[in-house]
Parts: sequence; structure tokens; C-alpha cells
Amino acid sequence: MRLKKSYIFICIFVIISIGFFLFYKEGSLPVNKTDKGTRLFVINRGDGLINITNRLDKEGLIRSKTVFYIITRLNGLENKIEAGDFRLSPSMTSEQIAKTLTKGTLDIWVTVIEGLRREEIADILSETHGIDKLEFMDKAVEGYLFPDTYLIPKDASVDMILSIFKNNFDSKYNGNIESLAQKKQLNRMQVITLASLVEKEARSFENRTIVASIMLKRYKNGWPLDLDATVQYALGYQSDSKTWWKKNLTREDIKINSLYNTYKNAGLPPGPICNPGLDSIKAVLAADEKTPYWFYISSRDGSVMHYAQTQEEHDENIRKYLN
Repeated sequence: MRLKKSYIFICIFVIISIGFFLFYKEGSLPVNKTDKGTRLFVINRGDGLINITNRLDKEGLIRSKTVFYIITRLNGLENKIEAGDFRLSPSMTSEQIAKTLTKGTLDIWVTVIEGLRREEIADILSETHGIDKLEFMDKAVEGYLFPDTYLIPKDASVDMILSIFKNNFDSKYNGNIESLAQKKQLNRMQVITLASLVEKEARSFENRTIVASIMLKRYKNGWPLDLDATVQYALGYQSDSKTWWKKNLTREDIKINSLYNTYKNAGLPPGPICNPGLDSIKAVLAADEKTPYWFYISSRDGSVMHYAQTQEEHDENIRKYLN
């Protein structure tokens, strides 16, 4: 009786094994081996294996989600899959597709954060795409390299990269923003210049809006803006700290002879000092010139802003929070 049960168990195991083998073999085959055409498949940063598998199935590139998942795990490929875009074909087996997703992409993801100047962006692109930094600096316009995450072709030229930046900027700085700027009697260059100042001077949207209000009020009343950030921009690269933004300015720094020195020159600097994000642009457009404040300082770590209506209040804030 025991022998009979063992025989039945073995038979069931064999049947299941054969069934799984056929299922696995069928699921790993190409969806259509005669279709040699390719499709662009994009993997975003943070996409997990389950999400990728579901999308491959939805786009008709694999026969079985289960088999593809198993193949990827068994081959240790799950953590080797890269973000980017890939050319895949229905004629590829599941294993070929899985391995292709680990072999490098057609394009490279590049993240440009808010507040970088074009030199810093040139450094990033030199590392990711090997561009000529001098050519990029010669052609790039400060303030219009919109901060975002971009998928840029590996072999992209400087002109192609700048075109990608421009198209993104144009899509963000839309008709609604143009209309709001006109209501404030500001042209695009003035908005972007003010936004670049706000980007470097304040962090939260609330503080950016108040800071933008003070800047706009001082600008329209012919006051110097008195901004450290513009002096930092004028000073340029600091070889000792290996940064483009000097942290602690001295009295001598503030005397620098530059049109970007807003301690010495009233009005706006000649142009943007960095590439601002959408929040800083919106803060400028939300600015209220009727603000009672004329002055502000930030705490040493930049987390808290202190506002003042008079020079005396401003001096007291400096004494209390900075000296």
C-alpha cells in the first residue's frame, strides 16, 4: 500500500514537473519570432521588477509575466536592470529581453537640480556625456537650463542637449506665466533673473514669495538689492572649497567691481545668476509689492528668515541672529 502511494506521488510529481517545464519553455519563447521590428521601452528610475514585467506584458513583448519574472530572478538580473530606454523586439526571447535591460541604455538619465549655474551643469554633462564644456558654456544661456531630470541620448551633441533644455523650458514657461508676468510689467528676462535670485536666497515657497516681494519692491523703487548671492556669482569658482558659491563672504568680497554686485549697483544684475525652478518663478509672479518689509536676512543654516520694515529693525536682526 505504501509502495502504491509512493508511486502515485512520483507520478504526480513527474506530471507537475513536465507541466511546469512546458509552461516555462512556452513562456520563455518570443511573442512573435517573425516580427523583427523594434519598440522603444523606457524604464524610469525607481521602477521595480513587477512593474517592468507588467509593462512588458502589456506592450506584447513577453509571453508570460510569471516566466519572465522567474528568468530574471534565477539569472540574478533583477538588481542589474538599468533605468533608461531600450530597443526591444517581439522576436526576442524572455531571457534575451531580460539581459538587454542590463546592458546599458540608448539614453542616459541626467538630473539638474534647482539653483545650479551653467558651469555646474557643464560639469555634470561632461561626466555623463563627455561634452566639450567650453562649447557648452559658449552656447548655453544662464537661467534657461530648466532644472529637471532628462533622458539624453548618449551621443547627443551640445546643440541637441541645449535643444532638449529649451523645449522643456518653453513647456514650463507657458502662456499662463507670460500673462502673469505682463500683469506685473515684467518681461521674461526680468522674471527669470528675479527667480534666480530668489532661488539662491530662500528655500520654502512661502519665504520665496516674501523675499521676491521685497526684491521687487526695492527694484521698482530704485534701491540696491544687497544680495550675497550676486556677489557669490561674481566671485566665481573657489579653488580652496572646490565650489562655485563662496559660503562666507568678507567685506572685501562685497567690494568686488562687477555689474553683478548688487551692493554697489542698484537694479537687477545683467542676467540670471543660476537656473531657477518653477517654484521660484511662481514666487516672483506671486510677489506683492505692498509688503511692509524692505529687508531680510536668513539664519546661518538658511532655514529661518527674519524680516524688517526699517533699517534699525534690520540692524537689530543682524545683531541678534548673525553676529
